[in-house]
Amino acid sequence: MLEEPGALPELPAMLEEPGALRELPAMLEEPGTLPAVLEEPGALPELPAVLEEPGALPELPAMLEEPGALPELPAMLEEPGALPELPAVLEEPGALPELPAVLEEPGTLPAVLEEPGALPAVLEEPGALRELPAMLEEPGALPELPAMLEEPGALRELPAMLEEPGTLPAMLEEPGALRELPAMLQAVDPRWLLRWAGLAELAAALGRLGAPPHREQDGAEPPGQDTALAAAAERAELVGAVFLLLLQKLEAARSRRGPAVAAVGPALRRVMGHAFIFAVTHKEKRPWSSAGSRAVARELLERLVRTAGCASVQEFLQGKDGDEEGAFGAVMGLLKQELTKDTWKRNPASKDVFCWSLLRVGRPWLCPHLGRVLPPALLLSDDFQEENKVLGVRCLHHIVLNVPGADLCQFNRAQVVFHALQNHLYSREAPLIQAVLLCLLDLLPVLERWQRHQGRGTGATSPWDQVLQLLLTHMEAEHRLGLRRVYAGTLPAFVTRLGIHIVRHLKRLERVILGYLEVSDGPEEKARLGILEALQCTIEHAWPRMPCRLPVLLKALLRLLWDVHTERGPTPEPVRAALLQGATQCLILLDHCSQGQVKVLLEGVQSSCEENRVWECLRKVQEST
Repeated sequence: MLEEPGALPELPAMLEEPGALRELPAMLEEPGTLPAVLEEPGALPELPAVLEEPGALPELPAMLEEPGALPELPAMLEEPGALPELPAVLEEPGALPELPAVLEEPGTLPAVLEEPGALPAVLEEPGALRELPAMLEEPGALPELPAMLEEPGALRELPAMLEEPGTLPAMLEEPGALRELPAMLQAVDPRWLLRWAGLAELAAALGRLGAPPHREQDGAEPPGQDTALAAAAERAELVGAVFLLLLQKLEAARSRRGPAVAAVGPALRRVMGHAFIFAVTHKEKRPWSSAGSRAVARELLERLVRTAGCASVQEFLQGKDGDEEGAFGAVMGLLKQELTKDTWKRNPASKDVFCWSLLRVGRPWLCPHLGRVLPPALLLSDDFQEENKVLGVRCLHHIVLNVPGADLCQFNRAQVVFHALQNHLYSREAPLIQAVLLCLLDLLPVLERWQRHQGRGTGATSPWDQVLQLLLTHMEAEHRLGLRRVYAGTLPAFVTRLGIHIVRHLKRLERVILGYLEVSDGPEEKARLGILEALQCTIEHAWPRMPCRLPVLLKALLRLLWDVHTERGPTPEPVRAALLQGATQCLILLDHCSQGQVKVLLEGVQSSCEENRVWECLRKVQEST
């Protein structure tokens, strides 16, 4: 019917008849009908008006399925005036989902989008942007993208294209891309940033770019590490600037009133873990940092805390008032893969970030993360390098202080920590021994309460006795002054904690005290002062056993008084006075527990003493009550 001359111009009037449009698909089902119809002069300009009829557009895909119909579409769209009507056609409900199928023919998309203003109008349709990646997969489509993006308004839709997974990391790997990123983000609307699904992916990519160069699995530096470190420091400045810009955008979004304010918190949580790790990695002087990267990192840490609405880093990590979860869980989640047995030495900054963060989370916020923080701390303490051992023991000490004893003893964790620390007592490094002894002083009471709860009692083989026995063995044979100072400084705490049970170790303890009182350890005399304090604690707790040891101890204390007074070394006067005072106090305590025997023995010594300072000390003993 439509092939008759003059029929096509009547088509619009015909379609206006009631029920005529429903018959159109059947009329056009004949093979070759549509191309023949559209070849009529003036047919194509009438097509948009025809398709504007209600119900017409849903039939278009079926119409175009006819053999020979689709190849004619590019030619159809090339007619003058056809393409400007395309947006109006696509406004029909259900039209846009069919567009990718229509445009699957090779060469269709470039021809369609060559018209000025075509791309912005098409992409403004609801849901259009989701179809764009599939459209761009057609052969020949991608080379046209730069020209397409030159159209006015097209670039505003570019951020949504970056929502495709994997797109952003690939872009940032391109040379010079990191320098261009701040300019791109500067033009982004903060409200769009809040709902952008790729924000977490961007933060993760920035975190990887800002990390120091990886080392070998055993911690050895590969060849050319100096050049890589310098490049990492330069790259860190750019990464820090991008993180700062992201936080600035989030703050700007929060300052605007509206429903978008509620989305700032979730958006910040997607960024803060990576930003915090980067800031802590570069804020201190390290081989992979520079003055510029350190300044950016410190500024980033301050802005991150401020953007989160916190007053300090501790509050940022722990959470506010215990109601809101802090960032420590997110940080540990990101560090988990970096702190395994096989990976923790590859990234030299991971251990520093872990320890720095852990030491700023206290009770009761640390307990929920015990399962995450204990394995890395044990891993560090078990390393062969002293620096890592000390770092690990300090982390263990912080865990012991800030986790309830019941949680620490669960699954036998406290016993595992005790055995790890006990092995370090055989070390000969003073900083490590000091850290281990201080940690044991807080861990052993936890183990003691747990054993009592289990009904085992303390007994002669309690952890306290095991540690003190090993400690006295090492003290007796130690000749290095650094270790002697550490041992003598912690001995009073062990004696006080054992109380009357110190009598089990009196024989060895006496030999240690006598040996340490005889040897000066330098101007500060820390070893002598510590051992005098340990002697005072021993007399106070084990006074019934002191009278039988009175001759030996009295002789050692009198010799100490004389040596301190007569020595002309570099010892400062306040230190001398402290030594004399400590020895005098020990003599007074010995006199009390021996029922005045010391005063009787000192009568002849005081009458023959010509040194004023020594005589003054003896006078204090005689006048004590």
